[in-house]
Amino acid sequence: MNLEKNKKTIMFLIFYTVILVFALINIESILEFLKYILKILSPFIIGCFIAFILNVLLNNIENKLFKKLNEKNSKIWAKIKRPLSLTLSLLIIIGVIAIVFILIIPELANTITIFTNNLDNYKNESLNFLNNFGINDSQIKDFFENLSLIKDDILSYLSQNKESIISGTIGVASTILGTITNITIGIVFALYILVKKEDLQRQVKEIAKAYLPNKKRKKLEEVSHLSFVTFSNFITGQVTEAFIIGILCFIGMLILNIPYSGAISALVGFTALIPVFGAFIGTIIGAFLILMVSPIKTIIFILFIIILQQIEGNLIYPKVVGKSVGLPGIWVLVAVTVGASISGILGMLISVPLCSVIYSLIKTSVKEKNKSKH
Repeated sequence: MNLEKNKKTIMFLIFYTVILVFALINIESILEFLKYILKILSPFIIGCFIAFILNVLLNNIENKLFKKLNEKNSKIWAKIKRPLSLTLSLLIIIGVIAIVFILIIPELANTITIFTNNLDNYKNESLNFLNNFGINDSQIKDFFENLSLIKDDILSYLSQNKESIISGTIGVASTILGTITNITIGIVFALYILVKKEDLQRQVKEIAKAYLPNKKRKKLEEVSHLSFVTFSNFITGQVTEAFIIGILCFIGMLILNIPYSGAISALVGFTALIPVFGAFIGTIIGAFLILMVSPIKTIIFILFIIILQQIEGNLIYPKVVGKSVGLPGIWVLVAVTVGASISGILGMLISVPLCSVIYSLIKTSVKEKNKSKH
């Protein structure tokens, strides 16, 4: 019996070693293949992600907003409940995005206009500022002449490399078009998932029941449930945290008498939906807007945001988001950094709840192993 068991173990180790060696030898080809598969599946991955975000809002609308209508058990209501709830969910998300853009775009356009109209004034002020530091007009003139030479070199380079520049432009345009196409397919796929989610859940359970042993099936159900709860809590926590940041930013800007308080606070809150680094995106745009009105206020605004970020990172985020997904702060930072390097903003959004699921599974496994040893 032991001999037979040892044979199986040896065969498994040999097979595993061969596979591992093959993978290491062909690691570049395997990674390229995985990237290719990921590229093909990206619209559906985006769709699943969109569906999950919408599902959190959809469940709240169906089960809380329409709670009294659900209790009536009307057949007509049963048919229109999902389409109506889904439409409201989409309108809420589109409405939030539209409000942010309506607040920001006019202010940004106005700021660019002010900057263009006052360019001569800014130039004179800059010259006076430099003169105060002992930099005379001849030195400034030499600097601008050097800039002119650099400009000529750039124009010469552009003229000599027209074909590669056109090719690069076409490549960028193709990438943008591909991204828009993937997002469009993803949205359609997400809507289909949400309309048919109960049927899809039933089908997955039936397949798992047919092909998996009971023990593995139960484990899969546990992991799926943990993933669903973690991702749902993450989305809820992230939205709550972004709302708190937006409100605190608005109050602080009003107290400090910083211009564009409403528009910038809305932008900072909206970009705070991206974990850890999101608010800095809003800060950069906000600082540019304020700079055209008052450079001093810009410095005050940046200092205020740095303090607000410290409060958010040390108090709000760990309490609201970290606690909701059960992930320590250090692992949140690691997850966001790794996620950003792999898949940009989408990776940053997915990485925190995914890391939380892995962390929870490892934590549970370690507890079970230690318990079995005692």
